[in-house]
Amino acid sequence: MMTKRVRGARAVAAIVGGGAVLLATACGGGGGEDGGEVTLVLDTFGVMGFEDRIAAFEEENPGITVEERNIVDTADYTPQLQQNIASGSGAGDVVAIEEANIAQFIAQDDRFVDLNDHGGAELEENFLAWKWEQGHTPDGKLVGLGTDIGSMGVCYNVQLFEDAGLPTDREEVGELWPTWEEFISTGEEFMEADTGASFVSTIQPYFRAVSAQAGGAVYQDEQGELVLESNDTTRAAFDTVTAMSEAGLSASLPIWSDEWNAGIQNNTFATLPCPAWMLGHIESTAGDAGEGRWDVAAVPGGSGNWGGSFLAVPEQSEHPEEAAALAEFLTAPEGQLSTWNAVNTLPSSPEALESEEVQSFTRPYFNDAPVGEIYVPSAMELEPVYYGPDTQAIDDAFRAALESVEQGQASPDEAWDTAVGEAERATGEG
Repeated sequence: MMTKRVRGARAVAAIVGGGAVLLATACGGGGGEDGGEVTLVLDTFGVMGFEDRIAAFEEENPGITVEERNIVDTADYTPQLQQNIASGSGAGDVVAIEEANIAQFIAQDDRFVDLNDHGGAELEENFLAWKWEQGHTPDGKLVGLGTDIGSMGVCYNVQLFEDAGLPTDREEVGELWPTWEEFISTGEEFMEADTGASFVSTIQPYFRAVSAQAGGAVYQDEQGELVLESNDTTRAAFDTVTAMSEAGLSASLPIWSDEWNAGIQNNTFATLPCPAWMLGHIESTAGDAGEGRWDVAAVPGGSGNWGGSFLAVPEQSEHPEEAAALAEFLTAPEGQLSTWNAVNTLPSSPEALESEEVQSFTRPYFNDAPVGEIYVPSAMELEPVYYGPDTQAIDDAFRAALESVEQGQASPDEAWDTAVGEAERATGEG
């Protein structure tokens, strides 16, 4: 947990996206602390890069303290958030919601503040059109303001590629795998070199990457009906990634686990699907010893969308005005530029995306990879992905199914049938 303390007056001005918002801090009645000062709790997951913007918000708003509570894995974070929202207590004043789970919280819009009531309706130009739309209910209530989006690349371990006799130049690496089939073939060539490492860490994150490439509904449509067996993409993605396991490419390390993080540090595997935000996780996990070890190449298929998030204010917050101002401050173009510079979370703001600051950005840790050039072009053309209100339960079912294939406990067909059955039970269709 990161805690920042400030001192100051009762009436403060927060600068949000270039406009001043006057905030009157709460006094008495269960809200203010330390003689009227306000503490806002910000719930986040993964690596979101808000530290500098939190400090700036506190500096511009004397009397407000921001406490960030962070959980790395959304598989741990989201169920706790669901419980806190359902019970009406325990959630932060501002909460991050992963893009794949936004629909389930939109369906509980009565438990969230309508940000339109706090100036949110005037912020539309700050976001890509589809990202802006995703944060709304069908009748126009603004539940979430977009942070980043998940434009895709592939991170690869330069030393391991060299050891395997493969190219290490990022453009040449990208040319190895214009398709996922050729990615698997490259993996087989890598494994034949017997470097002692696996080609992929686990197939589970590749499933999310491959299934999202076409956009549209992956698990459920907008009416909440399962589309697992009626669309053309989800089973194809499942078959693609289980083929990686069948070819012996996987280290079978559950994503976000201590063993998985140790694998990043210890050269245990050679590739990772890399939405822009993953760069921050690799750098923070591998540390100084990993600098120059990883680089970034194009993703098979040329584009993709994994991740991204929103900030929302639960109705249970005792400081909705201040919380809304914090959410707006963090998601303003300036805020998105700050987090891009900190951890390369790719902005959902057109202004930020089109800025020279983003487009010309290189990342020294990744051998000066031109990450702006790699991620921005496809970001402007991304097809939004819709998962549905039961995404977390369905995602958990598929994660378990894919792990059962990796561990030799089930065939791909058996695992698929199990995952579909669990999805049907989770949604009441079974």
